Formats: sequence, C-alpha cells, structure tokens
Amino acid sequence: MPDPASALSETSGPDGPVVGSATAGGASRGPEDGAATADVTRRGSRAGRDLRSAIGVGLLLGALVIGTLTLDARAFLVVVAAAVSIGAWEVRRGVAAKGMSVPLVPLVLGTVGMLASAYLRGAEALVITFGLTVVGMLVWRAADGLAGAARDLAASSLVAFYPAFLGGFASLMLAAPDGRLRIITFVLVTVFSDIGGYAVGVAFGKHPMAPSLSPKKSWEGFAGSVLTCAVIGAVALPLLLSGPWWAGAVLGAVTAGAATLGDLIESSIKRDLGIKDMGSVLPGHGGLMDRLDSLVVVAPVAWALLLWFVPVG
Repeated sequence: MPDPASALSETSGPDGPVVGSATAGGASRGPEDGAATADVTRRGSRAGRDLRSAIGVGLLLGALVIGTLTLDARAFLVVVAAAVSIGAWEVRRGVAAKGMSVPLVPLVLGTVGMLASAYLRGAEALVITFGLTVVGMLVWRAADGLAGAARDLAASSLVAFYPAFLGGFASLMLAAPDGRLRIITFVLVTVFSDIGGYAVGVAFGKHPMAPSLSPKKSWEGFAGSVLTCAVIGAVALPLLLSGPWWAGAVLGAVTAGAATLGDLIESSIKRDLGIKDMGSVLPGHGGLMDRLDSLVVVAPVAWALLLWFVPVG
C-alpha cells in the first residue's frame, strides 16, 4: 500500500514529464527541511539518475576519449574495441533473460575483428567480417543441437549487428587521414544531442514523444536536441574539418534524429526483455550499452555525411 503521507507529483524529466514522489513534511521536520527534500526529489526525478555520479563518470569517459585520441589513433581504437565488446556482452546477457543463447567466443572475436578490419581495410572488410561473425555463431550454436536454434541465431545476428557492426563505422571514420578530427566532430554532435534534449526537456517538455517506450522523451526535448546539434555542427565542421557551416548544421540536425532513434531502439529492446538497464558498470548511467546506444546508431550516419561533405583527400 502506498504511504498516505506521500503524494505523486509530476515534474519535467530530461526529455519530458516524469512522475516522482514528494513526501509531506511531518511534525519532526521544519519547512526548511521539507523544502530541501522536495528540491532534491525534483532534481533527482528530473535527471532520472544520480547526477553527481553521472557527471563524474561522463567526465572520466570524456577524458579517456580525448586522451587516447591525442596519444594515438590506435590507442583510441583499442578503447572503442573494448567498449563495444562490453556493450555486446551486455546485450548478450540481456537477451539471455528471455532464454536466448548467444555464443560468447565468436561474438567477442567477431566484434574485435569487425572494428580492426574496418580500420585497416575499409568498409568492404567490415561487411565481410560481419558475415564471417554470423557464420561463426551459426556453426558454434549448431554444435549445441537444434532445440531453439532459430531463436538463438536471430538473437546472435542482432547482437553482432547492434552494437558490433554499427560500431565499426567509428573505425572507418578513424582510419581517414583526418580521422581523429572526424571522431571528435561525431562525438560532439552526438553528446550535445543529449545535453540539448535534457536542458529543453526539463524547462519545456510537456508532450511525450513515445510514452510507451520512453516516457521521459518529449517533442520539446527533441526540438532542443535538433537545434543544439545544428549549432554545434555548424561551429565544429568549419573549425575542425574546414567544411561549410551549413553542412555542419545538416550533420547536427540529422545526428539528433539518429541519436533519438538510437535511444528509442534500446528502450524498445529493454522493455521487451523486461530490464531497466543493460548493465551497472557505470555509476549513474547503468550499463556501457546505455551510453553507446546513441553513438552506435549515429556512427554510420556521421560517417556517410562526413564522407559526403568533407571527402577524404
């Protein structure tokens, strides 16, 4: 039974309305304590997570990305391979909750192989390695018998594609002569999609975008994502890659749509699997896949648009 001293109050979440609880002040607490508790409750419900932990982890991840990109492109490739492999392992563990088995060894080997081959040999190698990974999973799974084989192979193909194959497009961007600058541009517009959506959603979010998948997302937050990404892209592309500002604005706007789609895709998968987060390795964020969901969907879009707007010389 709910506590009669508590009342449900609706506040605006990162991308729209969030239902949170506000506890009524008792005799032992003064108005100042009640106001402080309500303020913490509002901030916590709006963020939807532990903001201090989330910001701290976000800064550490940003430092890792910048540090490895500054050091050497291959060092960043190792970080990407590790991150995508962990993300694939988290998705594998998630589908296991529904009784689907994904062979771990060919998955990890295939994930690393896709990222490495894309960096060393290009897009054709990425596609070929993806195909070999799926075949390897098929052979590995066939050794366990026929019961549930079709279901397991479908899940295996999904995990090999999302996030492993999609993550390979980051390797394709990195392989260009100006690859590190392309990666920075790609990461900037993707990250600011979340920031813009959060800021505008908290202030103005009232119309849910997909309440059955992600109740916190609003159309106002999405508009904030598009506008913020367009501005960041219009600034970043001329400064980093000497491209036209309007192309950067287009890149940013399209990225915002792809990033939002990535969020909704993962939300639909998690709801179908009956889980809240893909993992718990990142305090305040959940699993690593919960941070990669937008990046892996944006990666092929950013690779294609950057290749078009700023051809590799």
